[in-house]
Amino acid sequence: EVQLQASGGGLVQTGGSLRLSCAASGFAFGDYSLGWFRQAPGKEREGVSCISSRDGITYYKDSVKGRFTISNDNAKNAVYLQMNNLKVEDTAVYYCAADSVRDCSRTLFEAWYEYDYWGQGTQVTVSS
Repeated sequence: EVQLQASGGGLVQTGGSLRLSCAASGFAFGDYSLGWFRQAPGKEREGVSCISSRDGITYYKDSVKGRFTISNDNAKNAVYLQMNNLKVEDTAVYYCAADSVRDCSRTLFEAWYEYDYWGQGTQVTVSS
């Protein structure tokens, strides 16, 4: 059974930090590109960051560049999202996902719905 379990969300003030974790099981983790997405109330789901399985290159949504860092640990079948200097507009439910494509740049920004596996989401709330 495929599982992606996201955790680490919470309530934080503007400028604060959170580290999201996603534990995966049930598929060949190292063969999948990994992504983080978010969805705010009344808005569409959007790609935040991903790491390609082909070469480990990372991609970020412009508004989070320099503040968020994605990383993975193949030994633990886990992917992380370190979020620093959080802003109110970062408030959303955050999802981790896995995609069998080797280069995640296109699907992160253009075709999030093509991701194969999804976690259940973790709420991030940033207060002013």
